[in-house]
Amino acid sequence: MKLAIVVAMAENRVIGVDNALPWHLPEDLQRFKALTMGHPMIMGRLTYDSIGRPLPGRTTIVVTRNAHWPAPEGVLVANNIERALVIAEQEAERLGVDTTMVVGGANIYQQLLPRCTALHVTEVHTSVEGDAVFPEIDLAVWQERSREKILSKSDDPLYFSIVEYRKLARA
Repeated sequence: MKLAIVVAMAENRVIGVDNALPWHLPEDLQRFKALTMGHPMIMGRLTYDSIGRPLPGRTTIVVTRNAHWPAPEGVLVANNIERALVIAEQEAERLGVDTTMVVGGANIYQQLLPRCTALHVTEVHTSVEGDAVFPEIDLAVWQERSREKILSKSDDPLYFSIVEYRKLARA
C-alpha cells in the first residue's frame, strides 16, 4: 500500500490555527475531494474535529490516544499510527485502491512523512500565524514533479500553487 500526503500550507509551512484552516480556498477543497474520493484517509482526532463529520465516499480513519473517544458511525478508530496503517491497508484492499491519503494534522504528517511516496501540496502564497506547521520538505528526498500557480476565486483572493512531489528512489 502506498501513502500520499494531501496538505495545504502557507509559505512559512503553517497549516492551521486554532484547529482551523487559516484561509478559504474553494478550489483547494475541490482538489482535496478529487484526490481523496474513494480512498482511505488517515487523520488525527483534532483534524477530524475540524471537519466535523465523516466525508462521503471515503473511509475515515482517526488516530486518537483517547480510548473512550465516541467515534461517529462510519469512522474507524486507531489508537496509534501502526494500527491506523493496518486498518488503512485492509480498507484499501476492500476498496480496490493502492493508496491511502494522509490528511493531517501536524503530528500525523510528522509521523508518516518518511513512509509516504507522494506529496500533494497546496502552497498558499502568504505567511500566516498559526499553531500547526508542516515538516520541512527535504529536496534531497523529494522531487518536485509539477507546479501550477492559481488565483483563488474566493472572497479574499489568494495566489496558491498546486505542487506534486514524488519520493526519490534512492531516498
